[in-house]
Amino acid sequence: MQVKEGDRLRFRGRRVGMKEHVAEVEAVLGQDGGPPYRVRYEDGHEAVVVPESDCVVEPRG
Repeated sequence: MQVKEGDRLRFRGRRVGMKEHVAEVEAVLGQDGGPPYRVRYEDGHEAVVVPESDCVVEPRG
């Protein structure tokens, strides 16, 4: 997974009824666009994440 600052990560629910979460990439902490990423969620909280298969990258644009 290659990600750039400003891209959005969309985390789909893993189970029925689980909400989807969207976060904007604030910083790429891995090499060559790889994880981990520092992100800011829509509600304002920040986290460092290593996305799994439930995540889709939406390029900034």
